[in-house]
Amino acid sequence: MEELYKYLNQITPISDKTWALMKDIFIKKELKKFDYFCNVDKVATKIAFLQEGIVRSFYTSREGQEFNKNFFVSPAFIGAYSSLITQTPNKLAQQVLTNCTIWETDYAVIKQLYDICPDLERLGRLIAEHYFVEKEMREVNLLMLEAKEYYKIFQQQYPTLEQQIPQYHIASFLGVSATQLSRIRAEKT
Repeated sequence: MEELYKYLNQITPISDKTWALMKDIFIKKELKKFDYFCNVDKVATKIAFLQEGIVRSFYTSREGQEFNKNFFVSPAFIGAYSSLITQTPNKLAQQVLTNCTIWETDYAVIKQLYDICPDLERLGRLIAEHYFVEKEMREVNLLMLEAKEYYKIFQQQYPTLEQQIPQYHIASFLGVSATQLSRIRAEKT
């Protein structure tokens, strides 16, 4: 729980009053490798602080091919944000790639706290802005950069991820085949 408090305060200061209300609404859970935090076609109700581990967000095509949209590396927040906000069925699954420790809560409770905790509402806005910028940069990189340039950015953003997850997940995230990723990696050595 202390990690959550530190993480929040790195983004923006949280008052003692707000923290006293928040710390009682989170429940610690352990997720095993390959568990799902969010499933498709269900309306999301939970968010979580990822204290330890790696989670991927992905969608599956009609043909059954998976495309990684995002990686969440601790510390981070996870959850099906679009589904939470719109109250429509989720389109992206979130799967645990390593054993994870999370602090989970109901999004509805967080929204209720927004009304009485302006610092929490500010925190929510700042986190949303961060994820918006991250999403936009990913889209620009996918469209504008060559695969090897995007791979270099990936390595800077996620310096230890390659040693922790299968290469095909990274290839999917970069929008290349596993063979193409192998070629790019071979060029670097």
